[in-house]
Amino acid sequence: MRTLNNGCPAGSGGLDFKVAFGCPVQVVNDAAMQALGSYKGGKMLFLGLGTGLGSSMIVDGIIEPMELGHLPYKGTTYEDHVGIQGLKRLGKKKWRKRVADVVSRLVAAFEPDDIVLGGGNVRKLKELPPGCRAGNSANAFRGGFALWNRDDERERTAASLDAGQVSDDRPRIS
Repeated sequence: MRTLNNGCPAGSGGLDFKVAFGCPVQVVNDAAMQALGSYKGGKMLFLGLGTGLGSSMIVDGIIEPMELGHLPYKGTTYEDHVGIQGLKRLGKKKWRKRVADVVSRLVAAFEPDDIVLGGGNVRKLKELPPGCRAGNSANAFRGGFALWNRDDERERTAASLDAGQVSDDRPRIS
């Protein structure tokens, strides 16, 4: 998760959620949540086909939410072509071709071991692009649990190291 220097989530206007709500708070976007819940290891690229184009990358258990949908493509952006507006404007047949093209470009750039296509519009694809697997919205819930479990594990590891215990176990999202 990307944070500002004061520990407040980026884009929060400086609001310290932990103080405001009186309890621990973690803020991630929907693509990051579904990516976390879909992760099986290695280097995974998650692309969410929905209102726009959600995107996250996880490498060896470390997540990086991204905004790949805002990258330039055919005079506009990726999400203008593969998001809901692109689907409405292009029709399913052309939209499916654009999805395949965008996925192939991003796969060539990032060279992931695993590619997950999620979001509400993934079911509108007749077939998935080569090397891709379909995500599931339920994975967002799994991602939320993984996010909190990862931090619990980190705290346990830090506490054991503070107590002088040596640990080979590194906190990872599994």
